[in-house]
Amino acid sequence: MALHIKQVTRLPSYSIPRPFIKFAGRTTLSPRTRSVKNFSATSMASKVLVPIANGTEPIEAVVIIDVLRRAGADVTVASVEKELRVDASWGLKLVADSLISDCVDTVFDLISLPGGIPGSTNLRDCGVLESIVKKHAAEGRLHSAICAAPAAALGPWGLLNGLKATCHPTWMEKLPSEVKAVESRVAQDGQVVTSRGPGTALEFSVKLVEALYGKEKADEVAGPMVMRPHIGEYTIKELNTLDWKLKKTPKILVPVANGSEEMEAVMIIDILRRASADVVVASLEDSLEIVASRKVKLTADMLLDDAANMAFDLIVLPGGLGGAQAFSNSEVLINLLKKQNESNKPLGAICASPALVLEPHGLLQGKKATAYPALCNKLTDQTEAENRVVVDGNLITSRGPGTSIEFSLAIVEKLFCREKALELAKILVFV
Repeated sequence: MALHIKQVTRLPSYSIPRPFIKFAGRTTLSPRTRSVKNFSATSMASKVLVPIANGTEPIEAVVIIDVLRRAGADVTVASVEKELRVDASWGLKLVADSLISDCVDTVFDLISLPGGIPGSTNLRDCGVLESIVKKHAAEGRLHSAICAAPAAALGPWGLLNGLKATCHPTWMEKLPSEVKAVESRVAQDGQVVTSRGPGTALEFSVKLVEALYGKEKADEVAGPMVMRPHIGEYTIKELNTLDWKLKKTPKILVPVANGSEEMEAVMIIDILRRASADVVVASLEDSLEIVASRKVKLTADMLLDDAANMAFDLIVLPGGLGGAQAFSNSEVLINLLKKQNESNKPLGAICASPALVLEPHGLLQGKKATAYPALCNKLTDQTEAENRVVVDGNLITSRGPGTSIEFSLAIVEKLFCREKALELAKILVFV
């Protein structure tokens, strides 16, 4: 069969902001502010607080938690609501480790606020959290916020006065006049780090690792995530072009299991729901709650056995070693995938799942695909494996957490159109 390569538009590249001043492996931008405590990669695990609320942006929250835990930080996810479970944006349900009231007497090395509306304002209106963060800041400890949170929480609390800070483009005018607003994707001024949105969450989180542990540790964490070499680049390698567009709202199944990679799962669900797809999150476990690879707790919409009775226009598998192995061992899921493939309906998989789920069950036969770099040797055909996103007919595959947004946008492009995907990319501040 002849191969057809789709013409792809390359968007402008932007450099990741770098610090102006370096001190002994750590960074700061403002000599007039108190410097951040330096931690070596071999020091005791830094204690980090990530508060979440109803309406929190799940991509931002989960990326912060996942990346900092990869670095070895002791991350406490605390709910500012009356219960541990919060209803995040886009129908995602996150389960915290504790209530914010349990964190009052704990000393943290970093407090990081995810964004989202009304998540950011719910964080702002929590008196207990405000007291914790103000005391933390007064002691010269590292604190950060992303998306709406710099303008909606840190700003009103007076913690950005006289500092350089950024936030989501739609919130820039709401930064207090005392703040030196900058349009950087990530801005650090002394002990405060701010960033713009879901599309900058990985850069932001790696910067937090650098602030806590130094550049060497940040690079060590960033490498395995397959992050973009140039900000703004968004490309797809497409072969054997097949039209996926429907005359109805696409119904999409995203299975999850203990050990699924939380960043990949959440980015896929969040972005596809932003595109107005009907996304069903189904748990392979005995309960709706799953514990993902970096111990983030997610609550699914239903059990897989219930979803198995439904018809889907697309099934998308997140990665994660434990999750992929659970997928591969699930007779129910494999039967669903095989029926989907036999009907020539689209399938998607990222990270470990192409190599550990699709390949061993014959679902990559005659197809070009990619997977997590360390697992590409398990693919029978590796000729296109170096691409970040590969579409071959009814199949789409991708490499890892750092390619998840590109993967999800490529699915939006296939199901809807490129214009819709680029519109979402701009809202996410991915481009």
